[in-house]
Amino acid sequence: MLVNIYIQKSVLIGLLLASAPVSAQVKMWTLDECVDSAWAYNKTLQIAQNNQDIAVLKNQEAKASLLPKVFLQGDYRYFTELPIQLMPQSAFGGPEGVFKEIQFGVPHNISANLGFKMPLYDPQVTGAIKTSETLQELSSLQAQKTKEQVYLEVANLYYNAQILKNTLDFLQKNLANSQRLEKNTRLLYEQTLAQRTDWDKVVLQETQLRSAITQAQSQFQSVLNALKFVIGLDSEREIDVPMDIEGAISDHGEFQKSLDHKIQEKKAALTLQELKTLQNTRIPTLALYGSYGRTGFGFTGDPQSFLNFYPVSFTGIQLNFPVFNGTITNKKIRQKRIELENQQLQKEWISAQTSMLYENAQLQLKASKTQLETAQGQIRLAESVYQRTLLQQREGLVNLTEVLLAENTLREAQQHYLSSMVDYLKADLEIKKTSGNLLK
Repeated sequence: MLVNIYIQKSVLIGLLLASAPVSAQVKMWTLDECVDSAWAYNKTLQIAQNNQDIAVLKNQEAKASLLPKVFLQGDYRYFTELPIQLMPQSAFGGPEGVFKEIQFGVPHNISANLGFKMPLYDPQVTGAIKTSETLQELSSLQAQKTKEQVYLEVANLYYNAQILKNTLDFLQKNLANSQRLEKNTRLLYEQTLAQRTDWDKVVLQETQLRSAITQAQSQFQSVLNALKFVIGLDSEREIDVPMDIEGAISDHGEFQKSLDHKIQEKKAALTLQELKTLQNTRIPTLALYGSYGRTGFGFTGDPQSFLNFYPVSFTGIQLNFPVFNGTITNKKIRQKRIELENQQLQKEWISAQTSMLYENAQLQLKASKTQLETAQGQIRLAESVYQRTLLQQREGLVNLTEVLLAENTLREAQQHYLSSMVDYLKADLEIKKTSGNLLK
């Protein structure tokens, strides 16, 4: 998230920019350019797109279940003992109810068949197709959610860098003021018009500012490295961001369902579809099937060896009616009904939470905008007061303590401005997100 700026009277603490001037050859990136680069090269977005492609293929896989299935079967059997059948003796003029064991057939049996099967009516297949379509829509929404999260990450890092750059600008101005003050105080000390402790206070303040700048160099580079990573640039590539921060726009678009709400709606629809599919398992299924092939019979003994093939083919309709499966289906249906109830509760909770966050963000944006305008005026006034106090100190009208107080007041005004800007940008992003207009 955006950095929090805290007011300190003696030391500016926080993340700061590198003090060295940026080379003119380093490209100045806008927020839109960073976002476009993330759309093209961010790995998380690429994974989300791949998952979306997988959902499309799963839907095509489910629809393919309605197509005929063709299969080829081959079989060879060598009977070491020929099968035995019981033949009624009445067929040969014998008494009724009396059977005789007869062993017949040939030892070599070969078959090759081309079979097919096509569902004529299968509610489970139809339910699976509808479920895969809902999953495809859910995957699309989740990809948009990932895109939204990447946008927020890029915007936060980008604004973070801009805030830090403005902080450095203020810090460099304060350092220049401290250097002038140190020079004046040293001259007064050399003329025995100021005490050594006064000079030491100014020197200490200047040292603290330089130390803060040195410490901030690595921190700012870390922010840039994180930004480059998110937008998919090589770590060796140099980038920079402008110091001017674009304020939040006044028109955030009409309030509409957020992605979180849409995703939850689609999850509830998916659970409902799964429930219907489970209920449809009690419905009979009807399929058309058939086979065409050859069966060969062979004999290798005396007095005649042979291997003859004969055609065999058939078509038919198969009806499957589930009767009892141990109450497994009933248990699954009850589970899905509870899941559906939870999905509905979750959807209501997200809707209420989004409305609350949207209203809070509007209040925060309005308050931070007023604070921002006030802080800008305070900076101008504090700068004017500090310059006049510094001039009076040169003329011996005020002492060093009053100069340091004026300088601290200026720093507080600067930090208040940056804090207001942070709140302003955070509220702007929150309004766009909760109103469903972040990616518009």
